Amino acid sequence: MTGLLSKDRIIAPPNYNRWRVPMASVAIHLCIGSVYAWSIYNPSLTRVYGVVTSAGDDWSLSEVVWVFTVAIVFLGLAAAFAGKWLESVGPRKVGVVAACCWGGGYLVGSAGIMTHQLWLLYLGYGVIGGCGLGLGYVSPVSTLIRWFPDRRGMAAGMAIMGFGGGAMIGTPLKEFFIRLFYRAPEYLGTVDQVSLFTEAGRRFVEISGALQEVVIIGAAEVRNLTIPGPEGVYVVNTGAAGVAETFLILGVIYLIVMLFAAFSYRIPAGDWKPQGWVEPSEKERGALISAKNVDIDQALKTPQFYQLWIVLCLNVTAGIGVLGVARTMITEIFGSSLPQVVDTSFAATYVVMISAFNMVGRFIWASASDYVGRRNTYWIFFVLGIVLYLSIPIAAAQVSVNPSVVWLVYFYAATMIIFTMYGGGFATIPAYLADIFGAKYVGGIHGRLLTAWSTAGVLGPLAITSLRENSVNSAINNLVSVIDPAAFQIQFGAGVDQLELLVAQNSVTLSRLMEIAPLGTTDPTSSIYNSTMILMAMLLGIALVANALMRPVDPKHHLAD
Repeated sequence: MTGLLSKDRIIAPPNYNRWRVPMASVAIHLCIGSVYAWSIYNPSLTRVYGVVTSAGDDWSLSEVVWVFTVAIVFLGLAAAFAGKWLESVGPRKVGVVAACCWGGGYLVGSAGIMTHQLWLLYLGYGVIGGCGLGLGYVSPVSTLIRWFPDRRGMAAGMAIMGFGGGAMIGTPLKEFFIRLFYRAPEYLGTVDQVSLFTEAGRRFVEISGALQEVVIIGAAEVRNLTIPGPEGVYVVNTGAAGVAETFLILGVIYLIVMLFAAFSYRIPAGDWKPQGWVEPSEKERGALISAKNVDIDQALKTPQFYQLWIVLCLNVTAGIGVLGVARTMITEIFGSSLPQVVDTSFAATYVVMISAFNMVGRFIWASASDYVGRRNTYWIFFVLGIVLYLSIPIAAAQVSVNPSVVWLVYFYAATMIIFTMYGGGFATIPAYLADIFGAKYVGGIHGRLLTAWSTAGVLGPLAITSLRENSVNSAINNLVSVIDPAAFQIQFGAGVDQLELLVAQNSVTLSRLMEIAPLGTTDPTSSIYNSTMILMAMLLGIALVANALMRPVDPKHHLAD
């Protein structure tokens, strides 16, 4: 097997068609790129017990979002450590290990969901799966840049394009399997038909002389059900969210597809060049494009590496937090104001479209950078991104006052443009590195730079979950201050003095508070992400400065000819 995986076994023969190479890269990236559809899992993972809504013992959104974060962290760490290994063993061996980690991580994660052991989900999907992400991500980049020295941006775009499109295929697959294995919990009837008790912030009913925990969903929450059902009272832990089975099946699928793709890898001979291609002169290349190579370790001693690290980190931070909660976000911003439009199907389609624009942006922006330059491409990303992020709170504020589809269309368009640039930033950075440091060690340098992705994987979700939680808590307190305490007591079976406990046990939510709020009260749900968007715009401003200061590498870092 070792010989079969060796670098010597995958050197392409003379006259090999280089356009066959991207197929394996895209296949692997389509599999690992499904990580961008993580938000599809969020609703099911936060109601494994309650199924129709979160029960007291269910995981919170902030807990499951961090699984995604851990996966991204280990993506960057694996890529950083695998850079030199990739250069020595070749992409086939790295691709096989990536397949085993990504598919195996899903299987371990499935066991964690079945047993409701959060640490197993973190270990499987986050740690093991994250390593698979990093190995699978870097394996094609340096390979395709060597196959396409005449179009570095396009090559990087092809290498990484599939990662952006992974959610486009992964989302409907995940939705299909979740629905296939979903089983509604036992239904007891409407609230008026059931005698409810409240203890320690949780709701109970008496069944056969014993108290049984229940969850309650109102008319506003029915639209969020995996499969439509009636509002009312449901018995906890009597249904199935379908997410554990989904993890199991997808793990097997990803393992098989990635193994097949890894064995399809080919690399060019050391002296190979495209027919008729001549290395451009210094004048033709431009100031920021070097014909010299920089060793991996030497690259870490240059300011250019850290400038590009900041550029990538902050660009990713501005998008990755939103990606992790995309489905939840659009439902919360528009679900209550436009319930006839924004339902579970619409939210799932939104995630698919994010993936589509992310994928398209990777190829188009990276290819365009071959003509307009890498630095100029990032100028566009940051200036336009700042404008769009700052405009979203304005749109959300208008939705609260005037629920119009116009604002939904604007939000949709703005976020899609943002995600083309998010994907374009990923796809353009390898070519930017090859311009600055040369193509010889770009795979290893790129791997080290992906620690910026790991950092962003922490910063993005941390920012969006903490800011969202603060906004939600503030909105709940503001609503409670205008609600009649007697109405609160009737709705939740406990007084306002137990508010903190009721919120902690998922008994009090914004949607249930709005059911008893005075007429004319503005629903605050659409504005809970405003502070996040402002912060993202500020981060892009810092990245803009780092990009503007980019200069050629000092010749003392160049390898001798």
